[in-house]
Amino acid sequence: MAGIYVHIPFCRQKCYYCDFHSNPVKTYPESMIASIIKEFELRSEYLAGETIETIYFGGGTPSLLLPGHLSSILDKIHSQFNVSPNSEITIEANPDDLDIELLNFIYKSGINRLSIGIQSFFDDDLKLMNRRHDAKQAVECVLRSQETGFNNISIDLIYGLPASVDSHEHPPNQSMAEKWRQNLETAFDLNIQHLSAYHLSLEGNTVFRFLTQKNKLFLPTEEESYNQFITLVEETEKNGFVHYELSNFAKENYQSRHNSNYWTGKKYLGIGPSAHSFNEISRQWNISDNQKYIDALTQGIVPYKAETLSEKDKYNEYLMISLRTSHGVNLSYIKSAFGDIIHSDLQRSIKGYLQSGHIVLMDNRLVLSVQGMFISDKIISDLFID
Repeated sequence: MAGIYVHIPFCRQKCYYCDFHSNPVKTYPESMIASIIKEFELRSEYLAGETIETIYFGGGTPSLLLPGHLSSILDKIHSQFNVSPNSEITIEANPDDLDIELLNFIYKSGINRLSIGIQSFFDDDLKLMNRRHDAKQAVECVLRSQETGFNNISIDLIYGLPASVDSHEHPPNQSMAEKWRQNLETAFDLNIQHLSAYHLSLEGNTVFRFLTQKNKLFLPTEEESYNQFITLVEETEKNGFVHYELSNFAKENYQSRHNSNYWTGKKYLGIGPSAHSFNEISRQWNISDNQKYIDALTQGIVPYKAETLSEKDKYNEYLMISLRTSHGVNLSYIKSAFGDIIHSDLQRSIKGYLQSGHIVLMDNRLVLSVQGMFISDKIISDLFID
């Protein structure tokens, strides 16, 4: 089983926290669609012999695609790959794009899972993040999607948001915890099946990073962020969601199959600018430049770089993706796949985290506790082989 990811590298406007590869456009260029189709043709053998279990349209903003664009890409995938009749097909969408006409088309096209980028149900938060939609549109698009027939809906929310901007004094954050709890309550009231909740991070060349450096944006303290994370974990559990990955929560049988494939090391093909691919031996990534991508595909060349994974790379990657999940790190697999020395080194490295309760040993597996999840980046980094 394998997956296909299609990166749609355009947005109508850039969110202030986003560092994903995308460019703002009003009209989607036909040349990009032609290039994506061409890349599929050139890379048809990458997953040779594999059944495609999942297809995922990400971005950027895939809901900007015209129906004809989406049909062309889906038709190409089905013509060149063995797609399972029970495949999970996801499209990321902005709430203000999901009018009834687009929803009907998406539903009839065979796409069976929506991932809606809501981020917050508060208008002041949405304005702060430079989102296109408002809180009313966020609620209405979920209800409209359900009326259309979708019964596998995921939404994105962000916590750890600043309380205000353009203030030279640290703003009061006492209301942020209450707003976060209300965000979660609204999500549960909408009867969604999946929730992806991310702590705000200051990435790359983003507006939020710039404002922070200029002391015009103030993030919550670590204690405030931790309390919001604990609220997230407790409230999702109360509402019947399984915490199956650091930032992902799902009702039973509604885990994202596509993302779960990433976290279990299955093969996937990434199409489009900046998209990554993995075939268990090497990792490839396409150029993050729309025009250079189009120019190269026009000449029949896929513009990518690749690296062959060393044993150290494979070990570090296994640690990274496994510790993110509720399954954790299988110590028996570590011993059989990487040998006794690495197995022993890992056991020595985790002693402090076992004593502090950040890592728990269950059925010969290493699993992060809730406290460990909150500092997962540090723990994973400490356990890497340099």
